[in-house]
Amino acid sequence: MRPMRMRLLPIGICTLACLSAIAQQDAPSGTPANSPPPAADASKAPGSAQATTPRERPDLTPDANGKLSPEQMRELTRVVAQNYRDNYKKQRDYTYIERDVDKSLGGNGQVKSTEIRTYEIVEIYGEQVRRLIEKDDKALDAKEAAKEEERIQKIVDKHKNESEDDRKKRLEKETKQREEGRKFVSAVADSHDFRLVGTELVDGREAWVIDGEPRPGFESEDKGAKFVSKFRGRLWIDKEDMQLVKTDIEAVDTASFGWIVARIHKGTRVMYEQMRMSDEIWLPQHLTFRFDARVALLKGYNIDGEQTYRDYRKFRTSSRIVGMGEVQEPK
Repeated sequence: MRPMRMRLLPIGICTLACLSAIAQQDAPSGTPANSPPPAADASKAPGSAQATTPRERPDLTPDANGKLSPEQMRELTRVVAQNYRDNYKKQRDYTYIERDVDKSLGGNGQVKSTEIRTYEIVEIYGEQVRRLIEKDDKALDAKEAAKEEERIQKIVDKHKNESEDDRKKRLEKETKQREEGRKFVSAVADSHDFRLVGTELVDGREAWVIDGEPRPGFESEDKGAKFVSKFRGRLWIDKEDMQLVKTDIEAVDTASFGWIVARIHKGTRVMYEQMRMSDEIWLPQHLTFRFDARVALLKGYNIDGEQTYRDYRKFRTSSRIVGMGEVQEPK
């Protein structure tokens, strides 16, 4: 169940994928979008004087019906996406703890089983890795812990001994994945009508509230456009930092994707929140979702899930923490 869940989750928050794709598209030609961030100064802990640089604020004056034009949304998305990209680079300087709660539901919505897993998120040679540290809020037993450390060590060894050819293939694969993600960019602006609802205070800060509804009668031959047209959502964008604060996205019709056909059913919903940890960075805080999906018309998934993120700790990107030791990256 967990691999499927991890595949569905990014799809559910496709708006974030759009922002990421645009940000990579807008990256200066001299700085590849997948290049690692520069080494961080460990002395610059959260709360330091280093602040985010707010970008220009696009014109969000709605028309007489309260709607924003596709051009306004593209400009807003461009600015927020660039901030998202800059912020994401800083996020890679942090380790943190992620706690996942998955509840499998029966046909009438009753909880059939609950699984709780807690991970330490670390980075190894540029790859973000989830190291399992607890099950059902209890530490792993000796056998489970040894098995997990063996898995992590294999990842370390793989990247440490990676040939130039293998590294090139890995980067090409990442580039291909980004190209696929870009297909969603124009699709969202073309397949939805956006309306500026107003402003709300989120954690004491003003945020624009924008609703996106599928455009009636929208038709397209593009699979990505067809997929995103099955979702509606609400976005909260911090007015000062121009960062995406919250999203609430829901499937309004059955949506299909993948070469092994997966069908996400109406009512699937994902809500995501970020927090402003300091003047320096925004970090994931909370994610909840309900998935009702079926894969290859065979196996069904009806899941209530929650992810919480805590214990952010900054570290130098030249050292990637793994277990009780460190992995020194090649210079």
